[in-house]
Amino acid sequence: MINSKFFASCFSNRTAWKLVVLVIAVIILAVFPGCKKESKPQSSQPAEVSVITVEPRDTPVTFEFVAQTQSSQLVNIYSRVSGFLDKRVYTEGAVAKEGQLLFLMDKKPFQVQVDGYAAALARQKAALETARMNLERTKPLAEKKALSQKDLDDAIGRYESASAAVEEAKAQLEAAKLNLSYCAITSPVTGVTSSAMQQEGTYINAPNSQLTTVAVLSPIWVNFSLSENDMAKYREQKRKKLLIETRGEHHDVEVILVDGSLFPYIGRITFAEPSYNAQTGTFLVRASIKNPEGILRPNQYVRARVKDFMRPKAILIPQRAVQQGAKGHFVWIITKEGTADLRPVVVGEWQGNDWFISEGLSTGDQVVVDGGLTLHAGAPVKIKPLSITPLVATTGVEEKAAEPKVAPAKSGN
Repeated sequence: MINSKFFASCFSNRTAWKLVVLVIAVIILAVFPGCKKESKPQSSQPAEVSVITVEPRDTPVTFEFVAQTQSSQLVNIYSRVSGFLDKRVYTEGAVAKEGQLLFLMDKKPFQVQVDGYAAALARQKAALETARMNLERTKPLAEKKALSQKDLDDAIGRYESASAAVEEAKAQLEAAKLNLSYCAITSPVTGVTSSAMQQEGTYINAPNSQLTTVAVLSPIWVNFSLSENDMAKYREQKRKKLLIETRGEHHDVEVILVDGSLFPYIGRITFAEPSYNAQTGTFLVRASIKNPEGILRPNQYVRARVKDFMRPKAILIPQRAVQQGAKGHFVWIITKEGTADLRPVVVGEWQGNDWFISEGLSTGDQVVVDGGLTLHAGAPVKIKPLSITPLVATTGVEEKAAEPKVAPAKSGN
C-alpha cells in the first residue's frame, strides 16, 4: 500500500520543479526584453531648413562705449573784492549769457575810495602845475646867472617829484575804479549756472569768495575709456588688416541718449590721453560735440558710438545660425549632395543680429540658419525660404552699421 509519506514526497518534488522553471523564465525575459519587438525604421523624410550663402564683403563697423559728458569750460565765479554781498541777480540753474550780471556787491565803500583818490589826484596835479611854473621862472634866471645852479636843480627836482606823484595818484584812482567795477559780478562765458553758494547780506572775503559756477554747454565734451586689453586687440586687428580706419585717426562720434534715441549732432574725437590711468588701467578719449539746445548736461551718462572703421572681406552670419558644443562653436552647412555637415567656426564680435566669423567659412558655403537643431551629420535636407528677423538693439562693443554680408541661398532640394 502507498502510504501518506509517499504522496507528500511526490508533491514536494513537483513544487520545486515548478519553481525552478518559473525562475528560468523570468531570467530569460529580463535578459532579452525586446526579442519580440520589431524595430521601427528611421524616417527618410528630408528636414526642412533655411540657408544663406556666404559672401564676404567690406563691412563698415562701429564701436560703442559707455561715456560721460563734461563741460568744455567750467568757470568758478569768485568775488574779486571783500565786502557785503548786496544782491543775487541771476536765476539759479538758468543759462547765463556772456557778460550777464550775476551778483552785486555793496558799492558804497568802493565809491568812497574812488572819490578820495580822485581828490588826491587833483591835489597832485595842482602841485605839478606849481612846480612847472616855478621851473619855467627859474630856468632863464639861472641862464643869466641871476640864480645859482642849485636853485635850478631844486626846481627841476620838485617838478619831477610832482609829476611822479600825479602818476601815482592816477594809478591809485584806477585801482579804486577797478575795485568798484568788481562790485558788479558778470558771467565771462555763456553757460548754465549753478546754485548760489553765498546768500545776500553775507560778508565776502578770501575764504568764502566763491559765489557760483557757470558751465559751458556748447560744445560739450564726451569722455570714454578703452581698457588696455581693448587697445591691444585693436592694434593686433589693425596689424593683421582685419580692421581698417577709413579716415585715419579722424573719427566721427555719435551719442546715444539714455532712452536709446540718437543725439542730432555728430562730434569728432579731439583728444586722447597720452598715458594710461594708473588706478583704472584705461585710456581716456574725448570727443567734442555741438550742443546748442543744451540737451546734454555735464556729468550725464550716455553711449558714444565711434565710426569710420571697416572690416575688409568680412563674413557675417545670423547669430541663430551659430551653435555651441563641447568643442566650441559650429554651424551646419549644406554639401553638394544636399546633406547636412557640421563645420567648426571661430566667432568674432556681434554686430546687430549677426556674428562675425573669423575662421571656418569661405565664399559660397551654404549655412543653415533655421532648422539646424534637428540635423545630424549626413541628414538629407530640403531648403525653404529664409524668414527675416527684425533687427534688435545690442549692448555689445560693436553695433549694427551695415547690411549683413551674406546673401540668401536659392531654394531647392
